[in-house]
Amino acid sequence: MAEPAAPDIVVCRMAPSDWRALRDVRLAMLLDTPAAFASTYSREAVLSEAEWQARVQGSTTWHARLGDRPVGSVTCYHHPDQVDGEAYLVALWVSASARGRGVGEALVSALQADARSRGLSRLVLDVAHVNHAAIRLYERMGFAPTGRTSTLESDPTVSEFEMEWVPEI
Repeated sequence: MAEPAAPDIVVCRMAPSDWRALRDVRLAMLLDTPAAFASTYSREAVLSEAEWQARVQGSTTWHARLGDRPVGSVTCYHHPDQVDGEAYLVALWVSASARGRGVGEALVSALQADARSRGLSRLVLDVAHVNHAAIRLYERMGFAPTGRTSTLESDPTVSEFEMEWVPEI
């Protein structure tokens, strides 16, 4: 099992009023690891305040903080095409300065606990085949490949595969 997050790391659920923090972290992650996400910095940097607020309203996001500095983020999102009881884990990111300190595990754990409390029966995610650290994290957190593959929307040269987590009953 993974090491627990360092005691100075705090994971908190973002409120709708936190849209600016969500925006700032999202833009930082798109600059830091652009090949890991389905969007691009240039596409999201021009979004309006109303668009950022709508994002916060339409999903559940957690940030990890080290003091007053955000060092990670993850979002749970139910796509309209998904069946009831299922959601996506999207936009997991840990800043380079906090990697290896249990931040990813703490974020995914918070999302999984929330999924259980809401009665979700399945979480799915897409991960790039070359993102070995993320794949290892997801496997440690109980995710398994489904066999479905695709390419990254923002860069079709990057192949991905789907993983799922089904909570124990």
